[in-house]
Amino acid sequence: MKDETQSGGVMPVPSALDRLCRFALYTGSSDIPKAAAQRAALLLLDTLGICAASAPMKAGRIGRDTAAMLFGAGAQTGARMLFDGRRVSLAGAVYAAATQTDNLDAHDGYNPTKGHIGVVAAPTLAALAEGRGLSGAEALAALVIGYEVAGRAGIGLHATACDYHTSGAWNALGVAAMAARLRGLTEAQLAHALGIAEYHGPRSQMMREIANPTMLHDGSGWGALAGMSAAVLAEQGFTGAPAVTVTGPEVAEVWADLGRVWQTDLQYIKPYPICRWAHAAIEAAAGLARTHRVKADNVAGIEIATFTSAAALFPGMPATTSEAQYSLPFAVAAMLVHGRIGLPEISGPGLRDAQVARLVQATTVQVAAAFDARFPQERWADVTLQLTDGRRLSSGPTQTRGGPEAPLGADEIVAKYHAYADPVLGSERAERLRDAVLALPRGGDFAAVADHLYDPVQTVNGDTHET
Repeated sequence: MKDETQSGGVMPVPSALDRLCRFALYTGSSDIPKAAAQRAALLLLDTLGICAASAPMKAGRIGRDTAAMLFGAGAQTGARMLFDGRRVSLAGAVYAAATQTDNLDAHDGYNPTKGHIGVVAAPTLAALAEGRGLSGAEALAALVIGYEVAGRAGIGLHATACDYHTSGAWNALGVAAMAARLRGLTEAQLAHALGIAEYHGPRSQMMREIANPTMLHDGSGWGALAGMSAAVLAEQGFTGAPAVTVTGPEVAEVWADLGRVWQTDLQYIKPYPICRWAHAAIEAAAGLARTHRVKADNVAGIEIATFTSAAALFPGMPATTSEAQYSLPFAVAAMLVHGRIGLPEISGPGLRDAQVARLVQATTVQVAAAFDARFPQERWADVTLQLTDGRRLSSGPTQTRGGPEAPLGADEIVAKYHAYADPVLGSERAERLRDAVLALPRGGDFAAVADHLYDPVQTVNGDTHET
């Protein structure tokens, strides 16, 4: 494909890699649509709320302590860990925050990648912003760049890899792009950073974690570590193989709409701290309960029809928070019993609720071909409740809320943030952080956000949310 110049000559169209590097490094904050920047601020607020709430959790504490042990830094280098304050290397800071956030499965995601971007983008922005005096517009521009690069890299990887990899395999490229922009790398250095990040990104198999839920989750801690390390390596002159998720001819179309279609508009925000694959069934069950005033005591059986990946989620009564976040029957049962799903429902006594356990045992799951055909772009389920009086109530095909197909309003996103952030930050600190983040598109600066990011959080009733 060629462009004709006015003089009749021919100029080659820049490659996808060339376009990506120029876009990531030189796109001005004024070049980003106002709506995309405002959406980025809401995504940042949502992610920081989850990062704060996950700080007392066992996985978060282990991640931060490990970063302090393995990735320490001097007083003049590195960055402070979010909601902790200890100084570690840049790679350690993003690793700790991404690992922490990844273990509370309530952060944003992107349907086509079957994965998550904000979990690494927010920590990267925070780590690199220290001492830089970033304006709100530039901070949001860097965040948008991370979403743009990571989202397309994820689609490219899924189109070329033989199996389904965790988010860390591709969101590492978004981290590398953000770091290159904020650290002033050249186009050539960014090209190498992308190659290094892709080469070392953790190509871990997601379905292994789905089958045996642990603290590994979606690999984003290691993706953040790989992406930040890649940028610093490239800055020092280290070279890397080309990023085939960018340069491969089979993924050229993935990058063709760069700068025209904005990834921030396409992310979903989760209403529940549960794997997104279970959300359609949760919504279906909740809708039945509301419409028919169903009480859990009156439910004798639950039938769920959904897509194959959702049907593969953990089938039994979970013993840990990790298992609870990857369990379809548990999620539906918890919604019917409690009418909500938050941290208390997936931890502590919530894992030992007898009524929930009864309904988990009374649940059957089957695959519907029609729902399989819509995945991963859409996630659907159909739930039927068998009542003790003999009635059968069916939801009909139901899809998830929170994404472009059924978005949450800004007020709902802010309310979700407070539900997670207030118990660990306190309402006053949470409100100040909220106001600082939401001011970023209106002329605020990132230093006002950073003022509330580093002091340790408080535990909730002395509990770490887990057994």
